[in-house]
Amino acid sequence: AEYMGISTDAEPVRMVPHPQPRKTFCKGEKCKKHTLHKVVQYKVGKASLMAQGKRRYDAKQKGFGGQTKPVFHKKAKTTKKVVLKLQCTKCKVIQQKKMKRCKHFELAEKKAKGSKGGPDW
Repeated sequence: AEYMGISTDAEPVRMVPHPQPRKTFCKGEKCKKHTLHKVVQYKVGKASLMAQGKRRYDAKQKGFGGQTKPVFHKKAKTTKKVVLKLQCTKCKVIQQKKMKRCKHFELAEKKAKGSKGGPDW
């Protein structure tokens, strides 16, 4: 359907496929050339309770007085930038690559010749 020249039909959500073993430049001291890399999507690790910011925040929150620091509510972004972890199959050096924003990301499983299993992390 169209309203005043603007389509009212929601555009179908498309997956962003990414090749699983990817041939890209390796920065490792041994390689310094294009090699095959195993690809995994980067995930943020668990926040440490001993980090300086967390210790400072907890100390400030202690006792009476309610919430001491502002709590962010005005979230504007609907997507996150995808970060990939690439591991060289020859020298095992890991590098990270930033991609553009997308709502749905998927690693396309394309088996390379002679590859076994996942990355070594």
